[in-house]
Amino acid sequence: MRAARTRSVFIPGPTATIPIHRSSRWHRDGFGVTAQYLTNCRELEIKIAQGAKPGEGGQLPGFKVTEMIAKLRHATPGVMLISPPPHHDIYSIEDLAQLIYDLKQINASARVTVKLVSQAGVGTVAAGVAKAKADVILISGHVGGTGASPQTSIKYAGAPWEMGLAEANQVLTLNRLRHTVTLRTDGGIRTGRDVVTAAMMGAEEYGVGTASLVAMGCIMVRQCHSNTCPVGICTQKESLRAKFEGSPEKVVNLFSFIAEEVREILASLGMRSLNEIIGRTDLLKQVSRGSEDLDDLDLNPLLVQADPGDQPRYCTIEGRNEVPDTLDAQMLHDARAALEEREKMQLAYNVRNTHRAVGTRLSSEITQRFGMDGLAPGHITVRLRGSAGQSLGAFAVQGLKLEVFGDANDYVGKGLSGGIVVVRPPASSERASQHNTIIGNTVLYGATAGQLFAAGQAGERFAVRNSGADTVIEGCGSNGCEYMTGGTAVILGPVGANFGAGMTGGMAFIYDPDQTLPQHINDETVVMQRLASSHWEGVVKSLVAVHARETQSIYASRILREWDLRVGDIWQVCPREMIERLHHPLQDEGSRVSA
Repeated sequence: MRAARTRSVFIPGPTATIPIHRSSRWHRDGFGVTAQYLTNCRELEIKIAQGAKPGEGGQLPGFKVTEMIAKLRHATPGVMLISPPPHHDIYSIEDLAQLIYDLKQINASARVTVKLVSQAGVGTVAAGVAKAKADVILISGHVGGTGASPQTSIKYAGAPWEMGLAEANQVLTLNRLRHTVTLRTDGGIRTGRDVVTAAMMGAEEYGVGTASLVAMGCIMVRQCHSNTCPVGICTQKESLRAKFEGSPEKVVNLFSFIAEEVREILASLGMRSLNEIIGRTDLLKQVSRGSEDLDDLDLNPLLVQADPGDQPRYCTIEGRNEVPDTLDAQMLHDARAALEEREKMQLAYNVRNTHRAVGTRLSSEITQRFGMDGLAPGHITVRLRGSAGQSLGAFAVQGLKLEVFGDANDYVGKGLSGGIVVVRPPASSERASQHNTIIGNTVLYGATAGQLFAAGQAGERFAVRNSGADTVIEGCGSNGCEYMTGGTAVILGPVGANFGAGMTGGMAFIYDPDQTLPQHINDETVVMQRLASSHWEGVVKSLVAVHARETQSIYASRILREWDLRVGDIWQVCPREMIERLHHPLQDEGSRVSA
């Protein structure tokens, strides 16, 4: 026989009014994130990973994608949705800072949370997140997660929230950043004692998820992914949902008892408020649950108390960490007649690559005043000359049209929500547009509606998670149309490796006279064939015609003039799951195509 391992735990030491913080938390998973969605919330959460299964993505099976879910997520009913492990617009702290900036432009008051998982080195990441102007940092532990998480992940992946929280609090304190950001933690917090322990280790806010589900009636059958929840909590089947017996009062009751227990513990320690014990690791000590020869785990490094200097041990920022204004501040001033009197107008500016998220704050104002479709397309036209910075037209809505005579950096049209973006070389340029890159990486990431026309090539990760925008460009790098769920992408040039990976919706068309596409396509979820339908040919030709008109592309105009000769070089890429759901088939009756 082998002796059972003992477990070390924390208890409050003999020497020490709880607010259970609530917020409107909107997770960003890339599907259905529109300008209207973002402007109507109090808090936005960027979920870098999940504590119960760090480094893993998720899938929503097709049989759980109902009409309502498909509508909300801009997807197709019955077609699986894939959330990959990484966010393809976040590959560095700088990328994260840009996303935080974008979110604070589209919503002028919401706090931005960044969810990190407990792991070695999370303190360094947390410091970068704080410098990126996040308002809340969430350290998520390995205990918790939904029943849809794989058992191997729940049992063997992740780390306790205590380890990550202690490191994050220590590093933030030593770098004089602790007072600028709120620390939150979750992942197995169930009692008032857990809340007090978390506070002593540096947290100000606490997430209680699984216990809340149990209070509502969850019996932990762990078959959330199968649509067969016997108590009707995690299912779309009406017959099972009728069995749900939960009520708000049950959850309120749970939190009332948690708060009562916290109050009792604080009173026993001689403390009057939770703020008095935040970061007070000196009030904790390690105790053994077994004999000394078995308990060989030293948790004292978690109890090291960093010196905060002359700064408090908790966040003192009122409201949120503000970010600098962009060109939109001037645009809002100049567009007052359009916003207040609904006048149609055209604005013109010189732009530099330091001007970020151009059009985002203006889109926020349009959305609040007129809704997502209250203005006609192109009602406000903004002409820009020069090199636009990151996130040009992020979350741009219907009624706004951005025309750039020059080029643009990464994230053009991120979350595009009905606006029109046109990028074209200056009239004086003599370069062949199809051979030059004009927009950067991660273009149309998570776009839900609108149009993008660019007379030139895009970088990598083009139209990743596109859920409804139509676009024409003249070539792109690797990972094009990855995880795409809607919209139409016409690419009049070469594409990089891994095109169409995880694509479950929408349609892509690639002009490929050199016959190179087959070696770049990822055919795991898509099929490809030569264009063989008069309907789809009409869709492509009309988009190319608009592209040629908007960008004055000589290359696109040549393709249109020689259409009958070049149409045979166009590939159509369609998700396998969409073939039986198309209103128009991939090929006309009697046609013969090569695949």
